[in-house]
Amino acid sequence: MLAITVETENGQRRPRVTADQLACLVRRIGGEGDRFLVVQRIPDLPGVFIQVWHEAGSGYTLQYRDGAHDRHFETTLDEPEPVIAAMTGWAREGEDWHAGLDWERLDFEPPAPVPPLELDAEDRGLLEARVREVIVAGYATRSELAELAEDYLVTGDSRPVSPEQARELTDRMWLKRVAEQAAWADEETDPERITRAFAVLEEAGLTAREHFTCCRSCGQSEIGGAGAPDARGFVYFHSQSTDAAAGGHGLTLHYGGFDGSSETTASVGREAVAALERCGLAVEWDGDPGQAIDVTPLDWRKRLVG
Repeated sequence: MLAITVETENGQRRPRVTADQLACLVRRIGGEGDRFLVVQRIPDLPGVFIQVWHEAGSGYTLQYRDGAHDRHFETTLDEPEPVIAAMTGWAREGEDWHAGLDWERLDFEPPAPVPPLELDAEDRGLLEARVREVIVAGYATRSELAELAEDYLVTGDSRPVSPEQARELTDRMWLKRVAEQAAWADEETDPERITRAFAVLEEAGLTAREHFTCCRSCGQSEIGGAGAPDARGFVYFHSQSTDAAAGGHGLTLHYGGFDGSSETTASVGREAVAALERCGLAVEWDGDPGQAIDVTPLDWRKRLVG
């Protein structure tokens, strides 16, 4: 798999696609509502991307940006194959991936300076603490973080944080977390073990969802429509549980059977516990179908995607 996320014109995001899947996406574009791909690294880095535009009957416009506004380049190609080769090379961070193509640097006006935040120490502390919590939780994109920062201190008609200030603040804090995770050992983390266990449960016919809805009430009402129509049951944790796990506590999982019986719920609980334990996680559950499953202790080092 490639350490990239591909976003399509219709807003679908596909993390960690293979080289073959990326090639298929490039060859596919051209129709109405499906004319471009934007590719970002994992973790996403501000101002770093490669993208392609193609409309049926015309060529392929390929662009990449390497950080600053004056590091944005473009080339036009007639066929998809050199586009695929360039995008795959970029994704693999090859040194000469852009060689052999006629690149033109695009001229953009430098962005206007962002005015400093005019917040008192208390409000700034609250804002940065909440952004940090969401970054550590690990499920938000950079765009979602900026939106959170812009809206977090809104009261009535007062909007003390502009979109530009929000983006500058969250990007700075995002990059700090990227630097932190670069120092982690190259080994599976507890959140990755949870993802692996959930994949096993999904394959076994359950609807398994991470960071699903805001709370248990919403989760219970929406989980039925979140998976395959023939799913036997479900396992999930909501964003409040994510925040608790990221704050150094255990992770609470909710589960059940779609037939509503306590027998099926207990069976799903046993299945979830077994999958989690096989993935190397410690679980607390007494077998009571009326009690949630707690994954604890937990070292929450969730790698950013964005």
